[in-house]
Amino acid sequence: MTNPAAGAGTEGLPHVAPRLRDLRRRQRLTLEATARRAGLSPAHLSRLETGQRQPSLPMLLALARIYGTTVGDLLGELPPEREPVLRAGRREPAEVDGWAYHQVGSPGRAMQALRVVVPYGAQGDLVRVHPGEEWLYVLGGRLRLTLGDTAQELAAGDSAHFDSLTPHRLAAATPEGAELLFVHTLLQTPDPHPHT
Repeated sequence: MTNPAAGAGTEGLPHVAPRLRDLRRRQRLTLEATARRAGLSPAHLSRLETGQRQPSLPMLLALARIYGTTVGDLLGELPPEREPVLRAGRREPAEVDGWAYHQVGSPGRAMQALRVVVPYGAQGDLVRVHPGEEWLYVLGGRLRLTLGDTAQELAAGDSAHFDSLTPHRLAAATPEGAELLFVHTLLQTPDPHPHT
């Protein structure tokens, strides 16, 4: 949910680039087909795979779904541990385009949980649509959440739970940025009124 044009260089997640390329090749997908499914240009996906650009959270979500894996796997996290408790300070956050991602759930699960620090002005015009559900809870600062044609500002203590097929965008609404808990699923939201 960051600006795809920002974040040149390999300082943030250098190990992600070859992982993205390897997963695409294992799926026998062309650069063009994968880019189209992810809502990216082939040139942008190529830059992600060579480490010239860093992927945003929405890009990681989209690519994880295409490759049938999780964001944690793309970030090179270890398989789930038997211990369900994660102690504070055990893992360093991953930083991409000024966004900081702290793993707060066990990797390799269908539900992924992150603590995210969103810098001001990093969103750009990026809008995402993908299967699944997202839940977020604002810990600090103010967050601008756009769902479809409606934009709302959330303060600390506010939360949102929505179907990821709804076009959505996140941005910090104040110069000090925003911090939030973010949970997403890799599955499509069940239809409450299935056709018989």
